[in-house]
Amino acid sequence: MIQAPDLPAWAAIIVAFLVLLGAAVTLIGSVGLLRLGSFYQRAHAPTLGTTAGVACILVASALCFSVLQARPVLHEILIALFVTATTPVTLMLLARAALYRDREEQAAAEAAGTRKEGDADLPA
Repeated sequence: MIQAPDLPAWAAIIVAFLVLLGAAVTLIGSVGLLRLGSFYQRAHAPTLGTTAGVACILVASALCFSVLQARPVLHEILIALFVTATTPVTLMLLARAALYRDREEQAAAEAAGTRKEGDADLPA
């Protein structure tokens, strides 16, 4: 069932490199989620890490199965389109919801006169 022995050495090296690169980029994005301070900063790193990491893994998958089947395997392009389309849209929707929430909290604090000293002015 395992087809790895059928994969030529040159393809195996390239596939292994791309899979490790994709995993490393995704890990860096995940670490960025833990290390960055605000929500807006935290949302940025995993989005880029996930998109770039998945892209490397999908290229490795396409190369591996194209070499094994001796024909171009393009199923990964559909996966890449879905990931590339949904990840930035999700980030944008989350950021807009957070910005709306922050503006509402800021307006309520100003109306009550309880604005904190560390509150930053949000863009209009």
